[in-house]
Amino acid sequence: MEGKVIAICTSEKKGTQKQEVASAVLRENWGIEGDAHAGTWHRQVSMLSLEKIEEFRRRGAEVDFGAFGENLIVEGFDLSKLPVGTRFCVGDAVLEMTQIGKECHSHCAIHRVMGDCIMPREGVFTKVIKGGTIYPGDKIKMHLPDRNRPLHAAVITMSDKGARGEREDKSGPLLRGMLENAGYEVVESLLLPDERMLLEKELKRLADQRQVNVIFTTGGTGFSERDITPEATKAVCDRMAMGIADAIRVYSLSITSRAMLSRAVSGIRKKTLIVNLPGSPKAVKESLDYVLPTLGHGLGILRGTDGECGNQGL
Repeated sequence: MEGKVIAICTSEKKGTQKQEVASAVLRENWGIEGDAHAGTWHRQVSMLSLEKIEEFRRRGAEVDFGAFGENLIVEGFDLSKLPVGTRFCVGDAVLEMTQIGKECHSHCAIHRVMGDCIMPREGVFTKVIKGGTIYPGDKIKMHLPDRNRPLHAAVITMSDKGARGEREDKSGPLLRGMLENAGYEVVESLLLPDERMLLEKELKRLADQRQVNVIFTTGGTGFSERDITPEATKAVCDRMAMGIADAIRVYSLSITSRAMLSRAVSGIRKKTLIVNLPGSPKAVKESLDYVLPTLGHGLGILRGTDGECGNQGL
């Protein structure tokens, strides 16, 4: 599919409206040179569809290009309907979509006037895979994600003491290393206090906006009053997949009888699997070693790259 760059907008400082420029230099793994939002993160270059801006203008909004904080205004794509991992080729440059939409921490001037803003749900974010100079009027070629690309994962450690800096998080880095050694691409690692609403918010963001294939949590699954990981996980899931959590418990019982005290759950939000793991590094390693060889097939089914298991009676 082919589209076109309509306008390019940048700003030197965050919090200021982006202005149209005649060209932009895209730098690999950085973003647009001179733009305030460039950096070594996953939201280097933002994009918004011309069609969505024009639709918003027909509702009476007087908005210039760049008013939503977008870097590239493009024609020909319904960006928010494309999957994360979609690539856009503009001249020699290549961008890869990393996130759909974002949370507005404070309502912008557009929202205060119109009662709405399209960027949080229609805007997308990309990282620069290959650099180059781009201009308004350039053609854009869109390529859907490679079906065989590595599975994307996120890791969340739940720990009040860890979040306060009173205890080193050993389970999260261990989990990340094991996943990367198994061929997963770990796109985010978070360390959060045991706050249910905060965990729910991050689980939703990672599943809905970043569209990761699997989220592993570690910690917060016991009997303590602050252990809220299972409750937060169940609250955001569309379907439960308790076979995974049950299998970990059964396997762990062969190692220690205390495994019966685990309240861990596992479930699915849209196309993202969420798996609760124990908090200790030893238990994390034992649990992941046990489930990881089988998990890949289920994740392949979720993202549509593996067939169903009917011939095995599942």
